[in-house]
Amino acid sequence: MRADNSHHITAAARKRAAVTRKRAIVALRRMDNAGRPVTFDALAREAKVSRSWLYNQPDLRAQVERLRARRNGTAPEPPPVPDRQRASDASLLRRLESATERVRHLEAENHQLRDALAIALGEQRVAAILGDAHDAL
Repeated sequence: MRADNSHHITAAARKRAAVTRKRAIVALRRMDNAGRPVTFDALAREAKVSRSWLYNQPDLRAQVERLRARRNGTAPEPPPVPDRQRASDASLLRRLESATERVRHLEAENHQLRDALAIALGEQRVAAILGDAHDAL
């Protein structure tokens, strides 16, 4: 009976897929960084992969479509915020004032805690020194 060596074939296929994927990602980045138009055909040629393989990679496909749309100026704009959900200038100003007041309060509390810690550490040091002197008697 022959040994099952299929794990070698599976491992080789995984490695080949990883190398192919990395080659496509590197080519995509190189094209984008160089300002070259990114299309499925151009990327397939650059990465030496098939277009059908690119179409079957959801993340790479989305990236190509996003870069292509950005270059063509057809990138979807975010939907406008409805009027009733927009914050008014007065509301934004009030939120800013509230946040500023909170920061002031936290800074004051932080200062008080630092002072209390310094006092506690000083008392602990004095107690340790006096304790050592008291033990020596």
